[in-house]
Amino acid sequence: MIDELREDEIVKKVGGRFKLSTLIQKRLVALVKGAPSLVDSSSTEDKMKIVIQEILQDKIYLDASMNVRITGEPVPAAGPPQMSFDDL
Repeated sequence: MIDELREDEIVKKVGGRFKLSTLIQKRLVALVKGAPSLVDSSSTEDKMKIVIQEILQDKIYLDASMNVRITGEPVPAAGPPQMSFDDL
């Protein structure tokens, strides 16, 4: 097991064990599908360790809708979808 997961720091940083497991799972899927690493990954190929480092370095987080967000990226505007009545 990865030592950082035994520490309460990472659990508190994310907001609980459920959110931590959700964030890890969603980010692992993204990395497996080819998303670039947000930390120096030259020292390891272990995607789990990469995700843990991204969390510890505040590179990723879960938004209110439980979607993975990258720190510093603009958040899409919320609200109803835009419609044009001209198309009706």
